Amino acid sequence: MRRAGTGAGAELGVVAAGHLISARAGADALRDGGNAVDAAVAAMLASLACEPLLTGLGAGGYLLAVAPEGDAVLLDFFVEAPGRALVGAPGQAAVEAPGSAPGGLPRPRAEMISVPVSFGDAVQEFHIGVASAGTYGLPAGACEAQRRFCRLPLARLAEPGARLAREGVALNAAQAYVVRLLRETVTSTPEAAALFAPGGRLLAEGDVLRQPELAEALDRLGAEGPDPFYRGDIASAVAAWVTARGGLLGVEDLAAYQVIERPPLRVVYRGREVAINPPPSAGGILVAHALALLDAQPGPPGVVALVDAMERTQRERSPAFLQGLCDPSFVTAFLGRIGGRLGSTTHIATLDRDGWACSVTCSNGSASGVVVPGTGVHLNNMLGEQDLNPLGFHRHPPGRRLPSMMAPAVVLRDGAAELAVGSAGSNRIRSAILQTIVRCVDEGLDAQAAVRAPRVHWEDGLVYAEPGIDVEALERAGRRVRRFRELNLFFGGAQAVRRDASGRLSGGGDPRRGGAALVVEA
Repeated sequence: MRRAGTGAGAELGVVAAGHLISARAGADALRDGGNAVDAAVAAMLASLACEPLLTGLGAGGYLLAVAPEGDAVLLDFFVEAPGRALVGAPGQAAVEAPGSAPGGLPRPRAEMISVPVSFGDAVQEFHIGVASAGTYGLPAGACEAQRRFCRLPLARLAEPGARLAREGVALNAAQAYVVRLLRETVTSTPEAAALFAPGGRLLAEGDVLRQPELAEALDRLGAEGPDPFYRGDIASAVAAWVTARGGLLGVEDLAAYQVIERPPLRVVYRGREVAINPPPSAGGILVAHALALLDAQPGPPGVVALVDAMERTQRERSPAFLQGLCDPSFVTAFLGRIGGRLGSTTHIATLDRDGWACSVTCSNGSASGVVVPGTGVHLNNMLGEQDLNPLGFHRHPPGRRLPSMMAPAVVLRDGAAELAVGSAGSNRIRSAILQTIVRCVDEGLDAQAAVRAPRVHWEDGLVYAEPGIDVEALERAGRRVRRFRELNLFFGGAQAVRRDASGRLSGGGDPRRGGAALVVEA
């Protein structure tokens, strides 16, 4: 964590993001009179230039904004299942039939491309290509957040990202590692390779990535808002490129896309209230379930109790659970069954001196490799993410939001925001957020220490553990453990900001993916 300012000591706020440059963009927005949401949006748009591949204009996400009086709003701009042109309106059967080309000829459907991603001590399979691309929401989400909550103009918030994309950003160690992880993806199309492997050589640490088309797109976002990306020339170009290659994302899907406002889910934990992403997203309700299990026991929980809660939570993620996320009666019954502790209802985290808090998670999945020429849009691969499609690929009806694990959260104490936290990291998002909350609330750590602390993750009967975890205790409890040799991106990329009981601010940027935090002083 760094402190940025004149040294006068008056704290304007704190920003934690996945890159120091993203955090600086948010800090500058605070200095220019913006609030925590201004800072989050500016950092989010800057991240498109300095945190490529895992976010982008073709991504989706969620933004949780909490006002000083404790009122909270969740903006859902996550990825939707496409394919309206093939089967009609949302709610109909999942896409099965082929499309049609001009003249009534059948249009061949593309198949997803399977690629392995090795984290060194674990390997995960991803699926890419045009068949993996869903309807993106990030441009719409950024504009809606600015309209609803921000003090600064949209053009001001988009300017740092546009400038960085145009001038170029040197890859730091974490971003160079991501390029290496996704080497199969970034060389899967000529367009992606031109950006990330020019001349056949993968970009490495210190190499400068310039994205002039992204710069132009961000300029247009600041000047024109979301229309070009959903109903204008950019939307047309994206849809034409994808459908010509057998993908499902069409102009009908983009034109119909809307940001959805949702009341956050709320759970009581250690006398606090945790506001978190609600259904139909899966991640928030599962984190809330784990917190409810831990809250029933005296804290702080040890590593065995944490893993037990992770396992019991994962078991809830049955086919019936996943199918019921869009059914309010199912969600109400699920919440009641776990004890009534829940109410009815590239990560960036920010707090400001007036009491605003913002927690925003955006993701391109592991990226599709599909970079649409002339648009600045690198499309997501959410339709090919196994964690988001556990019942099988292309099972979601067109227009339905995918059940993401992303779960931006804000912890409130006596009605005021104490902690804002979230994470990237696929299925490890839940465990990263859970452990960061426990470290801050139960153990009293500041945000940086909480984010830096070693993590565990339970999945499919195996406990993955970073150095510093009490592995012997887990093994005595009968757990099978796979040890990692060092902190690893596999365990997520959490960012957190905290205001302690004295009002002092701290921020934690996850070293697993080059995160950084800045406390901004006047």
